[in-house]
Amino acid sequence: MFKLSLLLIAVVLVCCVSATGEKNGSDSSVSQNQTGNVANTIYKNTTFQIVTWNWNIISVPYLVALWVLVCWLCKLVFGLKHKLITTIPESALLICSGLVLGAIVWGANKVQTFSLQPTVFFYFLLPQIILDAGYFMPNKLFFANLGSILVFAVIGTCWNAATVGLSLWGVYLGGIMGDLKISLLEFLLFGSLLSAVDPVAVIAVFEEVHVNDVLFIIVFGESLLNDGVTVVLYNVFDSFVTIGAGNIDAVEIIKGVGSFFVVAFGGSLVGVVFAILLSLLTRVSKNIPIVEPGFIFVLAYLCYLTAEMLSLSPILAVTFCGICCQKYVNANMHEKSVQTVKYAMKLLSNGSETIIFVFLGISAIDTTIWVWNTAFVLLTLGFLLVFRFIGVFVLTWVLNRHRLVPLEFIDQVVMSYGGLRGAVAFLLAVMLDANKIKEKKLMVSTTIIVVYFTVVLQGITIKPLVTWLKVKRSVHYDPLLIVKLQSRAFDHILIAIEDISGQTGHNYMRDKWTQFDEKWLCWFFMKSSARKSRDYLFSVFHQLNLNDAISYVSEGEKKGSLAFLRSDNDANVDFEKKIGAEISYMTPRGTPDDTPVSIILRDHDSSVGLDMETLEQGRKVCWTSEDMDTHNMLQQHLYRARKQHEYSKNRISTNKDENEVQEIFQRTMRRRLLSFKSTKMGISNKKIFHKPKKDQTNKVSHDVYSFCFDFQLPSISTKHYVFTNSAQLGFNIPTYLVHLIETSHSCSVKKAI
Repeated sequence: MFKLSLLLIAVVLVCCVSATGEKNGSDSSVSQNQTGNVANTIYKNTTFQIVTWNWNIISVPYLVALWVLVCWLCKLVFGLKHKLITTIPESALLICSGLVLGAIVWGANKVQTFSLQPTVFFYFLLPQIILDAGYFMPNKLFFANLGSILVFAVIGTCWNAATVGLSLWGVYLGGIMGDLKISLLEFLLFGSLLSAVDPVAVIAVFEEVHVNDVLFIIVFGESLLNDGVTVVLYNVFDSFVTIGAGNIDAVEIIKGVGSFFVVAFGGSLVGVVFAILLSLLTRVSKNIPIVEPGFIFVLAYLCYLTAEMLSLSPILAVTFCGICCQKYVNANMHEKSVQTVKYAMKLLSNGSETIIFVFLGISAIDTTIWVWNTAFVLLTLGFLLVFRFIGVFVLTWVLNRHRLVPLEFIDQVVMSYGGLRGAVAFLLAVMLDANKIKEKKLMVSTTIIVVYFTVVLQGITIKPLVTWLKVKRSVHYDPLLIVKLQSRAFDHILIAIEDISGQTGHNYMRDKWTQFDEKWLCWFFMKSSARKSRDYLFSVFHQLNLNDAISYVSEGEKKGSLAFLRSDNDANVDFEKKIGAEISYMTPRGTPDDTPVSIILRDHDSSVGLDMETLEQGRKVCWTSEDMDTHNMLQQHLYRARKQHEYSKNRISTNKDENEVQEIFQRTMRRRLLSFKSTKMGISNKKIFHKPKKDQTNKVSHDVYSFCFDFQLPSISTKHYVFTNSAQLGFNIPTYLVHLIETSHSCSVKKAI
């Protein structure tokens, strides 16, 4: 498989190189024809042509598709070597593969035909990565550490830009770098483009290391929010270079400081506005759920372009758009639309990351951009590392005086070492004006070295460093219900302590925001059906009910039969106590189906159901009695199946039975109460009989349970519990149900006498 993937990459790469040569040849022939006689350039076909060569028409999209395929094949190859990607970060491997591909292309054409352009990166690759980061942001963790994130994003970025630029300028004045034509403002401009931690690189490396959640959210949040500072610093110093040092006064400096607040808060405001619009659109999209995922991607992209059009921070705009709309959009959309958005967003984000890192390697193989100065390159790397460590340790010392849980020393080391630079820094260097910046090529070359050093070298060594320092890792698991309840209870206790002590902390503010959100925002942004389905008790019940059913079927699949119904080690329901040995008449089940039922349940958790129509169909295809009993058992624990509708291109059929949750809840709670009482009191306890109604002597409904046991249950329609002839139902009534019917019937007869 690995060799086959390499062969596919080679074939596609040959096609790319051949297509490039064809494009260059066609362009040169066109230019030659244009310089010749115009009459000779016009060719008229006198016969009908079955096949024509239209390369000039489709050359651009064809090359784009080929390069996307090459990048994804590289990712596929590395994915086949699992041990390799556990040792070396995938981002570093993709950059190395880009170097190889770039060398092949350059060797074939003696010129670098392909490179990562700023327009392609900022308008087509970066938006979906930032949208994915914001949309799936852990909001509680993010806002709990927002103060620390802002300190590192704002003060830390300004510190890095100023110290690196001033230090390089001081060394330059000492004459160590040689004869360079760089001014103080140009050094500060260079420091500003290297100051920002790159979000793409952080996502790619830190997700593979699996550090603890607090450490990850601080570094990741810093990489997202420092974009506003970086854009301001880059634009301010670029404008100052254009104006000239002699024309800069206090007014210009005040404008530069004020632009930071405009860019940062303006971009965030644009994101909030588009989040409101997106929530309102999904609120009214009930009749056309097929287009719901399109609203998210289109409006998020328009949010990015709007912020860019207004010279604001597009990264902050998309980030806050995803953070603010996620809760309401997921509640309003159809379940299939939610899954579509999830997987499509991950596909676009992961695919864009792959393309970015591969083309970072390809872009480096270009002799026209390289200018080398050893002192400049080494001093830049050294100053970046040193001042990053100093900034993190100083700011953390200040923050720990106010944090409830201080950041430990080893966390500070990882944060300092994890300041990765990536494509943003490289493309900001490429965007420099060569007419104003005489040493642009030197800055671009140094930026490439910095990106490779941080992503490749630091990315490879950060995992052993985390292991050596014994940094606390994140453990991803689904918390138990008791853990969730304890966590919520602890939050309420903290809020009460703050209230009693008269302090207004983040717990108190979060509680007030939650109350405001539940009272007003959910009412305004969520459809009524979504608000009803958000009941916490019923959502927990639904999940527990589904997990029970999946565990039943999974256990049966493992044993190859329904013997698990007679086992004593079932964690959810003790069938031995409830049923006893009276289901021993069941015959062993045959070979299970190729597709496990538990997989079907997990993939269709909200739409799985069993009903009498299915039983009738099973009778027609000669189901065994054991299949029927399994169907009956699952019927008590799962939702009813959706009715089958004809295929519609514009609609997704849904189950509109609003009473289904209540009905399932009452049915399951009744059975669990029965199990609890039979376990606590014993089957042989004295039964207290209640007088039945006259019209219920000839049938058995759910009132049989309250008739034979001393507690009252909610009233439910009896039409689902009427027992008739076994032949009419298509299956045999189990023995324990027959015994229960006979007992209840005899009780009613004795009571009537």
